[in-house]
Amino acid sequence: MEYAGIGGFLVLVLDIWAIVSILTSRASTGAKVLWTLLVIVLPILGFIIWLIAGPRAARAVI
Repeated sequence: MEYAGIGGFLVLVLDIWAIVSILTSRASTGAKVLWTLLVIVLPILGFIIWLIAGPRAARAVI
């Protein structure tokens, strides 16, 4: 049972990371909303889809 709590926490952390990355990307506002909803509604599947095809965070140019 303890592993279910750890797994749930891991999914939560990864989803928060994905949402922050989506919101800091250069994608349009509509795309950000859709990606964020996908990750929120389908936490595991949405994260995997975002990881493969989602917008990437803006990179700082040095």
